[in-house]
Amino acid sequence: MAIFSKKLGIDLGTVNVVIWENGKIVLQEPSIAALTVEEERIVEIGQPALAMVGRTNEEDIQIVRPLRDGVIADYEVTQAMLSYFLDRVGGRIRMFKPSVMISVPYGVTSVEKRAVRDATLSAGAGEAHLIWEPLAAAIGAGLPVGTPAGDMVVCIGGGVTEAAVLTMNNIVRASSGRVGGLRLDEAIVAYIRRKYNLSIGMPSAEAVKIQIGAAIDLPEVRSMEVQGRDNVSGLPRTISITTGETVEAMAEVLATIASVVKTVLSDTPPELASDIIDRGIVLTGGGALIRGIDQYLTRQIGVPVYSAENPLLVVATGAGRALNDPAILQRVTQSIYK
Repeated sequence: MAIFSKKLGIDLGTVNVVIWENGKIVLQEPSIAALTVEEERIVEIGQPALAMVGRTNEEDIQIVRPLRDGVIADYEVTQAMLSYFLDRVGGRIRMFKPSVMISVPYGVTSVEKRAVRDATLSAGAGEAHLIWEPLAAAIGAGLPVGTPAGDMVVCIGGGVTEAAVLTMNNIVRASSGRVGGLRLDEAIVAYIRRKYNLSIGMPSAEAVKIQIGAAIDLPEVRSMEVQGRDNVSGLPRTISITTGETVEAMAEVLATIASVVKTVLSDTPPELASDIIDRGIVLTGGGALIRGIDQYLTRQIGVPVYSAENPLLVVATGAGRALNDPAILQRVTQSIYK
């Protein structure tokens, strides 16, 4: 019966959930939910819940991210969210439960891995396999990870940054830091509060990061208006912020991301390090979309860095491809459960 079921690759991220099926992305939604405070009943999941951030009465509606630093922080909400997304993809009434390959950050504990697998099965999956996120990213980016040569990927997600060296469908060296897109948003919020005495919300900070944010000073100067609450008068106020200011605001967080990469490179065997210098380092995750981050990391570590095509989608794509390749599936299963 398994041959008739859907085969899904899932990127279960702190900020987004992405689902791959049969060569294409079939769902991309924020991993966020809105709950009633008294009953803890879920009222919205995904994009509708994200639209409610900063716009609800906190005494009535609570907005939660059930995943923190790439692992499950709220099991029940995660299970309900996955169930909702699987229903979206396959319909509420289905003859066969889907087979799923779902990503987890490298180095998570056996308890955390079991929580992800159990939540996926409880959400309606017939089979649930796990894959390390950097390996899924490398497969999804099209790197030849099945060869003896070394490749390196850096996944800059919403809650965690992971750097890994891979060869023969296996992770040889890896390191992670609890720093990512959300920390960058927080840095922008803190910068604007400190410089302009203005309080803005996380959605506004994310908009600044996406629209004009950069890791290095760029020839093209961009600016945008940001609305918030004046911390002195308490009244609404509008300011204009430039790309150069975002570079300054995000500098400390980006330096922490660079240190994660340096940690892995400093521990990489010489022959694999030589391969990485020749091949370069591939950036994936939402953080790879920040303007100039490839140039920033190249300057910091002295190794060519470039962004994968569609960096937000490669983990789900790699998970799906691994599920459909028996040889990779067997190797991944042996690696992650040993």
